Amino acid sequence: MPTLLALDASSRACSAALLIRRPGEADTLVARFAHTPREHTRRLLPMVDEVLAEAGLSPAALDAVAYGRGPGSFTGLRIAAGAAQGLAYGLDRPLLGVSTLEALALGAHRRHRFRHIVTALDARMGEIYVAAWRCSDGATEALSAEAVLPPERLRLPDGSDALDWVGVGSGWALWEAMPTEVQVRLVQRLVDPEPAAEEMALLAARDLAAGGGLPAHAVQPIYLRDTVAWQKGR
Repeated sequence: MPTLLALDASSRACSAALLIRRPGEADTLVARFAHTPREHTRRLLPMVDEVLAEAGLSPAALDAVAYGRGPGSFTGLRIAAGAAQGLAYGLDRPLLGVSTLEALALGAHRRHRFRHIVTALDARMGEIYVAAWRCSDGATEALSAEAVLPPERLRLPDGSDALDWVGVGSGWALWEAMPTEVQVRLVQRLVDPEPAAEEMALLAARDLAAGGGLPAHAVQPIYLRDTVAWQKGR
């Protein structure tokens, strides 16, 4: 069972989290999270030092390293990717990239028990990064592919008319530009939540247990700018 470090700098927030998972014991999660626009480079590695020190561990105790792979801020993604790759390479540990949109959905599920979530992040240039999810018992299931598109082109997955949808993330600040058929099907929207390393650590542990993880040099951020089509969900 893993001891896993996750880093994220994909949004206005910066975060680091350490997950310690042992058989027969409750998970230990040590996390730091702060809104630090334009200070990610200065704040991220000290957060790593803080979570390791609080847990009484050295970097050598890590089994894997994870980071928010995107979509998100180009600069922030590269900061987190560079820090995570450096750690993973130096320790010879596997590296996992975690979706920022999935982490945002899991965070909303863990905190508010939402089940059907559309996560949307402001992609600038009049577009949003978006995906739809079904969440249950701490697990996430993608109901659409991640995409970047203008808010007026947003559609909810086919066959989901009877579901109560919640919108989460900064992209929902573009509410007025979204189609009426989307607006009338949302029961709530939360604009303020940001992706966090805490959820990324949990998702990375899931992926690591399923055989995920690559050498540090093989993992790259995902920007989505070349993928502009909304993929219909199941």
